Amino acid sequence: MKRSIIAIDDSKCNGCGLCITACHEGALQLMDGKAKLVTDAYCDGLGACLPECPTGAITIEEREADAFDEAAVKARSAIDADVVKIRTAMDVKPAKTDGVFPETLACGCPGTQARSIPTKPAAAKVQDPSVMQPRESQLRQWPVQIKLVPVKAPYLQNAHLLVAADCTAYAYANIHNDFMKNKITLIGCPKLDEGDYAEKIAAILANNEIKSITVLRMDVPCCGGIANAVKTALIRSGKMIPWQVVTIGTGGEILAD
Repeated sequence: MKRSIIAIDDSKCNGCGLCITACHEGALQLMDGKAKLVTDAYCDGLGACLPECPTGAITIEEREADAFDEAAVKARSAIDADVVKIRTAMDVKPAKTDGVFPETLACGCPGTQARSIPTKPAAAKVQDPSVMQPRESQLRQWPVQIKLVPVKAPYLQNAHLLVAADCTAYAYANIHNDFMKNKITLIGCPKLDEGDYAEKIAAILANNEIKSITVLRMDVPCCGGIANAVKTALIRSGKMIPWQVVTIGTGGEILAD
């Protein structure tokens, strides 16, 4: 039958996954870094995914397609819900695939899947002293937000943690080489985020062997919350883990460590 159905332009799709969470019928999946229509029967053609696409890769077209099968969609949703319950009950750890650990997170966004970021080969140095040398990112995992990091992400095992107030990345120019290098970076803002980080950090400490913790905070009163959260988490964990607090001034200088 000929009906309205979505079409995806691969050349425009950036693989953000926002359309997937917007599709209540489960008609879309990320495949090889691009959003794909799983089957015509799951797409109702109403286009709830269109407004979420930041690149305009999704459109509605008229073409020959299988009829929308509402019963099949409901049946699949029920199966998916049962799978989530079983995985939660058994605490199944997903397999690693090409550095990506496809854990289901509370927010449901594919962009928050835990992944390790491999070290890139060192770039050749430019001999001309007047030319700025290229800098390499020292970020070695994703996600970085404290509230989004899975407590059992494989990259946390035997890690040195950097728990940083997010403003420090803007205030301190060389944060990558001086603080992030060889560490797993977790960032947050106790002023803007709801709740206390202590519970999440304590869960990370309980589920992993953490080698050390460096807290990077700004010299502003609200930033004390991130240091207090780490201290509270350490007390709750009952583990003796080396830790230090480094304070950055609003002018970008190190005030205390």
